[in-house]
Amino acid sequence: MLRYAPLKIVALCMALSACVTINVYFPAAAAEKAADRVIDDIFGPDASPRDTRSRVEEPSARSEPERSAAAVFAEPATRVLLAAASGVLDLLVPPAQAQADLRISTPAVTQLRQSLRARHQQLKPYYESGAVGFARDGSIQVRDQNLIPLAERNAVRKLVADDNADRAALYREIANANGRPDWEADIRATFAQRWIQRVAAAGWYYQDADGTWTRQ
Repeated sequence: MLRYAPLKIVALCMALSACVTINVYFPAAAAEKAADRVIDDIFGPDASPRDTRSRVEEPSARSEPERSAAAVFAEPATRVLLAAASGVLDLLVPPAQAQADLRISTPAVTQLRQSLRARHQQLKPYYESGAVGFARDGSIQVRDQNLIPLAERNAVRKLVADDNADRAALYREIANANGRPDWEADIRATFAQRWIQRVAAAGWYYQDADGTWTRQ
């Protein structure tokens, strides 16, 4: 069995590189961190403390080699294969890329954050009344127009439309800022979750997974 150890090592490295490449393709943890920073900036004191639930760490892909295999690993051919496999991993997944944060401070993103922050103060009374809520797709919606005075309804509809336009542009610009326009849908989905999870004010409405409006 030990004579097949070098081949198993190469196969394991290739499988590991595939797994890591998937994580680099869309760095979900980095996206959540970026979303939290942006929402903190927009909502200010209205943003609730971050979700402190512990995350389950992924098990290490490395394990201690068996003592009986020591001789196999010491063979020159095996050392060459190990070096080659390591080179493949470094080529496919550069360490710096795997740990990079998302860029959220470009001029376009900064301008959108400022616009959303200013409009938040205008929308806040309608969040508090329950007239406007946070939708599951990363947008906001007029939930109950009967809670809006008739004279204010057109203005509120425009606020909601403008806010949604800025939100859509924000997701797109963050994807573009990181050189991955194909990440836009994933970034939107991440923000959709974090908007809802970070809202602190009691009585604000949001849509759950099946689209039902509920209170935060």
